[in-house]
Amino acid sequence: MFFLSFLLLLVPLVSSTSRRSALRMHNAHARSVDTKLITGQWDTANAGQYSLFNDLWNENNATWGIQSSQITSFSGSTIAWRTTYTWTGGPNQVKSFVNIQLNADINQQLGAISSIPTTWQWSLSLNGPVVADVAYDLFTSYSAGGSNVNEIMIWLANINSGPISAQYNAQGQAVPIVTNISLEGYTWDLYSGSNTVNQVYSFLLTSGTIESFSGDVYSFLSYLIDNEGMSSSQYLTCAQAGTEVISGTAQFTTNAYSIAVN
Repeated sequence: MFFLSFLLLLVPLVSSTSRRSALRMHNAHARSVDTKLITGQWDTANAGQYSLFNDLWNENNATWGIQSSQITSFSGSTIAWRTTYTWTGGPNQVKSFVNIQLNADINQQLGAISSIPTTWQWSLSLNGPVVADVAYDLFTSYSAGGSNVNEIMIWLANINSGPISAQYNAQGQAVPIVTNISLEGYTWDLYSGSNTVNQVYSFLLTSGTIESFSGDVYSFLSYLIDNEGMSSSQYLTCAQAGTEVISGTAQFTTNAYSIAVN
């Protein structure tokens, strides 16, 4: 009888301890957001299922440049960050692609994916002329984690820039392979060309910019599967979103971003 009474007294203690342990684990996870300012070429900060890459991959082609990035908040599946940059020289050369990368549920075959829902609210504060774009950047391969075969870009903004293309007109402007494609409530032109490493498909708005986007990125992959011969057996190996910068001074701010692969 004494032993039974002891067990009954112990149960609430164990239960309370478990709750406290779970709460500590939850709070530790909630605090696991790396908000340090990153400035180096390959510096990275992490938050949950995301990584922020400063990604000054082509800084050596700049006459001068500086860029810093920082995660500003993270809650559930939504992350926010900001980047400040100045780049000069190296005309027509991308200097950096600061971006958020999704690290969860990647390396699935395209045919096994049903949707890639996303939201993105961003703004750009310019200090003089800027040449840049704001875009989703996806990569596919013939195998999970394999070499890139296709790069798919979805441009929400074209700031005095232009996509890779196999053909340019007499004025040096890229020529689309398909025009006036209706996807996710907007109208796009599709460009295609090689960057000498892989094929690049770029969807550009026919006009304007989208500073608040909510939709399904898979619609663009599905279009390429149905109309451009992309194989559904390829794997989605990377899903990023950010801004490519060629030149100028600006602050790029993402107030809310989320993406998932279903």
